[in-house]
Formats: sequence, structure tokens, C-alpha cells
Amino acid sequence: MSTTVDDLIDYDCDSDNTSEEEDEDELTKIIPPQVEDTNEVFKARYVLGILGFLGFANVYAMRVNLSVAIVAMVNQTAFPEPISNNTFEHCPLPNTTNSTIPDKPGEFVWNEQTQGLVLGSFFYGYVCTQIPGGRLAEVFGGKLVYGVGVLVTSLFTILSPIAARTNFTLFILVRILEGMGEGVTFPSMHAMLARWIPPLERSRFAAYVYAGSNFGTIISLPLSGWLCSLDYMGGWPLSFYLFGILGMFWFIFWMYFIYDTPSTHPRIDSKEKTFILASLGPQDEDDNSPIPWCSMMTSLPLWAILVTMCGNSWAFYTQLTELPKYMSQILHFNIQQNSILSAIPYLTSWWFGILASIFADWLLRKGYLSLSMSYKIFNSIGSIIPSLGLLGVAYVGCDRLYTQLLLAIPGAFAGANYAGNQMNHIALSPKYAGTMYGITNAAANMCGFLAPYVIGLIIEDRDTLGQWQIVFYLAAGINIGANLFYIAFASAREQPWSRSRRLSNVN
Repeated sequence: MSTTVDDLIDYDCDSDNTSEEEDEDELTKIIPPQVEDTNEVFKARYVLGILGFLGFANVYAMRVNLSVAIVAMVNQTAFPEPISNNTFEHCPLPNTTNSTIPDKPGEFVWNEQTQGLVLGSFFYGYVCTQIPGGRLAEVFGGKLVYGVGVLVTSLFTILSPIAARTNFTLFILVRILEGMGEGVTFPSMHAMLARWIPPLERSRFAAYVYAGSNFGTIISLPLSGWLCSLDYMGGWPLSFYLFGILGMFWFIFWMYFIYDTPSTHPRIDSKEKTFILASLGPQDEDDNSPIPWCSMMTSLPLWAILVTMCGNSWAFYTQLTELPKYMSQILHFNIQQNSILSAIPYLTSWWFGILASIFADWLLRKGYLSLSMSYKIFNSIGSIIPSLGLLGVAYVGCDRLYTQLLLAIPGAFAGANYAGNQMNHIALSPKYAGTMYGITNAAANMCGFLAPYVIGLIIEDRDTLGQWQIVFYLAAGINIGANLFYIAFASAREQPWSRSRRLSNVN
């Protein structure tokens, strides 16, 4: 029987929900298969983890370098300084020495609203390819989708300085196209993790792979700050050229070493392949059942993931895209100090995220927590504590030392989200993990352009301490509120609509 377009859209809207009443602790219990018996050092899934980590490091380096570069690109002297001695409005300038290097005036005269448009333009493209990227990875495999996504991002990163100096509209278009390339990376990797990683390894493995985003940010912020301070080629374009070229070299290694599934990998150790396939169980990779869109979009546990990811993203992008400007305009750090200090929260988050994920997997193996409770606890740690840090930054005002501590220490706990909502999609539906991650990540990353836009409206060319405090209060409130929604409605049981008709008929 052929599948019609209507079947593709309206499949299984009235899924059987009787199993919803079953005990969730029993349903989320993880039973490990036989112990892996192989002496291989560089296992195939470890190579996937390493190259996935480097891929995310590169795409995030290409994403965040603009957050530093824009400080050097914009001529801040073109805008008159507000006249006020009120410390609530302006922090006093720090004591300067003869060794202080003044920031160079930039090439472009962009006000706050224009800078918000520039910083947010990437995300217009980024959200457009999230769902297609996840679905393409599920159907055709994540190797090509992820690899081409990084390659396209690299090409348009190299073109960014040329476009910026040619025409503002062209620059915005290039940033949108760069975002479209990067938009497929997270959902396609999620689809690959569902096919490659045993359940008891997923939290820590995801932490290793997705922590590449933190590592890329850590490398990109200080390195971009140093490159912007150089005179060669104007300084700021160098960060675009460097990371773009690195991404193109990465693509060669990815295409040679990585395969879509353990079954298609020609060099995988047979014992590793047996262990992975036994851990994952039936994958139903050849099933052509249409996506249950109606059931998926009315699934409250999926909405719980979406809402908390939106809260996380609002706080994250407030720091990622706007913190360098706050450090420069309010706390008066020069561009090199600014870029180093802005990277510290991502360094601490990277370390804590890996440790939290290892701890979460240990708790699951020991049976101390159900999978559902583990998600909710670690998601709360990753949402509430960093938000309290943002509130602290608003409270301490002009104290530069306390600001650094409040960004670095509470910000570290954001890494706990790797053991929280990030793996929840696979639990709800291994088969549609890529599509679901595309849906939730697309919604979450709308904050990538909404946050800079809203912050631009709040600041309104008035870079004052009072205005920035509103920015931090808003980010913290959204993140904490979204986490409460997740606690109330999240689940770790596989949803009835996740199982194909063929497998359901077997039962």
C-alpha cells in the first residue's frame, strides 16, 4: 500500500494512552546488556566522539567570534557618551597605567539595534534547518548531514569579512546562510547518538561531544580578542579566516573516519559492534512509517523539553552574545581582557558538565535514581544555579572581581544540562530523536535573535548599569520559570507514538 501525503501528516493522532498510567520508575529502569569484551583502544564510537567534539568546537568558534569581533568592528566613539556621574548609571573607570592598550576605533557605525540585528541574524538561518536537519539525518544518516553542515558554516565564515566590508545587507545574508549550515549539526548528531551509543553511556558521551561547544567558545573568545588587537588585515577578519579554514580541514577527517551506524562501519571491532547493537535493541532502521506529527506536537513531555531549552537558551545567549559588550561598555575591560574573562564561564561549565554526566550515569547504574528523576534533578541544577549567578551579577554592580566570580562559579553548573534535558529526546523516542531535537532546538534558538533584539530595546543606546540589570533579571526569571515547567511535565518513558506500526502489531 502506498503512503499518501495525508498519511505523512496525520498519522496516529489518537495513539493509545493507556500505558501512561504505568509506574514510571519501572518503565525508566535501564538494564545493561552483556559486558563489552574488547581490547580496542580507539573504539569506533570513541572516534565518533572525538571528531564530533572537534566539529562542535569549530562551529561554536565560528559562531561566537562575532561576539568579540563586533566590539572591534564598531566605532564606539561615533556615539556620544551620556553625561552622568551616578554610579547606578555608569561604573567608574578603573585606574589606568602606561601599559594599557587603548581599543582601536572600528570600521562600522552601528547603533545598539543594528548590532542586535547583526548578532541575531545568524539565528534566522539556524532555526530554519533544525527540523529538516534532524529528519534528513534519520532518513539518510547523520554523517553527511553533520559534515556538510560544518563545511557550509566554514565557507560562509570565511566570506563574512568580505561581505561586511562590501554591503551591510550582504553581510546579514551571509550570516543567515552560515546559520543554516550550522543548524543541522545538533539534530543530526542527536540522531547519530541514538544509533551509536548504549543507554548507560549516553549522558557522559553526550557531555563529551556537546562540550565541544564550550571548548570552541573557550578557544574562540580569547583568541578572537587577541586577533582583533592586531593590525594585520585589520585584526578582526583574522578570526573568521582562521576558524573557517580549520573547519574545512576537519571535514576531510570526518568523511573518512565516520559512518552512520555500527553495522555499516567497515573497520569496527566485531565485539564492539555486538555490544552496541545488543545495548540498543531493535532499531527498526528500515521502517518507512510516516512521522506521527500530531501525536508528537501534542506530547506534553516533549513540550517540557522545549520550554526548558528555551529558558536555558535565553540565559545562554544573553551571556554568549551580550556579555562581551557588558564587560566592555559597563565594566571597562579592554578587548583582550574582555575576551578572556568572557570565556571563563564556558571553561567551568565544560569541566562540570563532564563530571555531572559521569555522576549521573553512575547513579543510574547503581539504581539510586530513575531516569526521569535524574533528568529533572540535573536539569534543575543546570538552570537554577546559573540563574542565581546572573541575579548576583546584577546585584554586585560595578564590582569587577565579584562579577567574574559570579559568572564563573554558578555558571559552571550550566553543564549539568547535558545530564538533564539534552538526552531526554532519545528516551522519549530513539527513532525520532533527531526530528524532536530539531523541533526543540529550533524553538530554543529563536532566543538567539530574540534575546539580542529584546536586549537592544532595553538598552536603547543607553549602556547604563540600571538597564543591564534589567537584562540579567529577565534572563534569570525566564530560565528558572522554564525549569519549573520541566519538573512538572517531563518524562523519561518511551512514548506510544514512538513505536512503528510494524513493531506495535507484533505485540
